[in-house]
Amino acid sequence: MSLIDQYNRKIKYLRLSVTDRCDLRCFYCMPNGFDDYDEPKDWLSFDEIERIVTSFTRLGVSSVRLTGGEPLVRKNLPELAKRLAALPGLDDLSLSTNATRLARHAEELRDAGISRINVSLDTVDPVKFKKITQGKLEKIIDGLLTAKAVGLDPIKINMVVMKGVNDDDVEDMLKFCLENNFTLRFIETMPMGDTGRDAVDYYIDLHEIEARLEKSYELLPAVMAGAGPARYVQVAGTNLKIGFITPISQHFCDTCNRVRLSATGTLYMCLGDEHKYELRPLLRQGISDNDLDQVIRDAINLKPLKHEFNEKPEKVIRFMSKTGG
Repeated sequence: MSLIDQYNRKIKYLRLSVTDRCDLRCFYCMPNGFDDYDEPKDWLSFDEIERIVTSFTRLGVSSVRLTGGEPLVRKNLPELAKRLAALPGLDDLSLSTNATRLARHAEELRDAGISRINVSLDTVDPVKFKKITQGKLEKIIDGLLTAKAVGLDPIKINMVVMKGVNDDDVEDMLKFCLENNFTLRFIETMPMGDTGRDAVDYYIDLHEIEARLEKSYELLPAVMAGAGPARYVQVAGTNLKIGFITPISQHFCDTCNRVRLSATGTLYMCLGDEHKYELRPLLRQGISDNDLDQVIRDAINLKPLKHEFNEKPEKVIRFMSKTGG
């Protein structure tokens, strides 16, 4: 079976948030003093998550990424990963994390069936890291090196490039990833929620970053396995691949293959649109499997043709941490 929206895009990828809580405070994601968290009783249980993901896999979704907030804040996450990894039709189970708790959990995540990880890291300068996240860089480095040691591969580093904040760290991040055999991915800032609209002041077109790197490195076209929208190049003479994720300067809406499920069971069809479908009440009212499949099909047809970050930056009012990274 296939899950196809009204614009004939096949949905193969579910980004699944397991919590809206995070142990860092990146200024472009979550404002200082924010405490409007969902109550744990409102989070989907592991049984409810498994049931929804089972429905998605019946409908043809083959890739699931566990996200947050910070997903490792959720207790017993490896148990959930193991349950999901065993589902028929699920070929790719991955994790996005800030790596603060990764050293503690890397081995059991690997054993549970996590095939690859993405780690948010915007700088390898400890002073800048503290300024951006209010956290300690050494915990992230420890988590990354532990993940590498236990054999998680590939490890992708996601860097949100911000003018006047960390744009001068691009070359240092490249060298760090080259030394450690990590993949480096640059991401443009998005005007999502109040924090995102503030962050638009730091926006940089990633084509500028690519042009800058080309002055020092030969960049060759490349491909890399994964369900996301990154365009890849490879640094000639090395194994380093660099991805560019450009939702603003060169959006990828025509080929968008993903939807997001929040920790409380809200299905979002697009980061740049407020259309949503509430699944948790239906689960707790006893919806049948057939009806759940049909609800998901109906929801997918709410997916817009494209986001409107450029035209209507004020449109989306929720925080990224509540939507799922």
